[in-house]
Amino acid sequence: MTECVQVSTATETREQAVALAAGAVEQRLAAGAQVVGPVVSVFWHLGKQGTGEEWQLLLKTTKDRYPELENYLLDKHPWDNPEVCAVPIVLGADRCVDWVRTSVEPS
Repeated sequence: MTECVQVSTATETREQAVALAAGAVEQRLAAGAQVVGPVVSVFWHLGKQGTGEEWQLLLKTTKDRYPELENYLLDKHPWDNPEVCAVPIVLGADRCVDWVRTSVEPS
């Protein structure tokens, strides 16, 4: 298993997702990010089921940098209670894993 994780969240607009991605990469909290969308989400919110169109943001970082990335996303996200989840990257090409690790090392 690698020490890398993929972190996901979603936003209402493409511009919001790109701004979150740019800030995370600029601050070396994430090695890179992809903005995917629009996607359709089905969810529970405030006791009611809903659907909506969102933009998914996927970021790559290490387990060590995750807490700082989570704090950044929660602080900068336009929603009061955004989904922020991380899943382990179990396997990955050595060069890719090294890129993530070295890209998020604090300077």
